[in-house]
Amino acid sequence: QVQLVESGGGLVQAGGSLRLSCVASGSIYSIKTMGWYRQAPGKQRELVATITSGGSTNYADSVKGRFTISGDNAKRTVYLQMNSLKPEDAAGYYCNADLTTYAFRRQGYWGQGTQVTVSS
Repeated sequence: QVQLVESGGGLVQAGGSLRLSCVASGSIYSIKTMGWYRQAPGKQRELVATITSGGSTNYADSVKGRFTISGDNAKRTVYLQMNSLKPEDAAGYYCNADLTTYAFRRQGYWGQGTQVTVSS
């Protein structure tokens, strides 16, 4: 069993900041990549940012310079610092992990999501 639990969403005014966290737990042998995706009503889920176990990061163009992804391998935790938030950043934010279990099965897992609301 593998679980990803997100926290840190909420309501913020435009220009404000939020920090999301995601903790992975369970029968995890290793984690290759963790990341954040978001989905607004009526839209497809899209990549926000990812980070590898080695620290390499990737960002969507729409969040570059405003969002920062970081991770703590020992804690199996990934963070998303979101600054200068815009109304268009409002969405459900979902944590994803590409990992291998102790049964040596590699697959992607998703968290339940945390809601970010940005008021204008």
